Amino acid sequence: MTGSDEDPRVAELRAAVARLRRELAAHPAEFTDRGIAEDELAALSEMAYGGAPEIPRMRRSLLLVAGAIGSVSALAAGLAAGLAAVRVAVEIFGEPDGR
Repeated sequence: MTGSDEDPRVAELRAAVARLRRELAAHPAEFTDRGIAEDELAALSEMAYGGAPEIPRMRRSLLLVAGAIGSVSALAAGLAAGLAAVRVAVEIFGEPDGR
């Protein structure tokens, strides 16, 4: 698919996930659920590169990422902003039933 044929929602999801993955990798603090956040961000990235992401699965991943880094993101502005960007990118796909 060329860049002009790409769904802009998928492009936004890719960019938001990539940004949060970079910010999480650069975050110096270790925390218990870091592996969960990294795994779910990898899953979101894979869905974005696989074409039309599965909305219920994206929402589940978003919840797991938010839960995993929620308390840490409160301490790090970059993680909080990155998490918010991923949330917006997931939400632009709408509801699972097409709304």
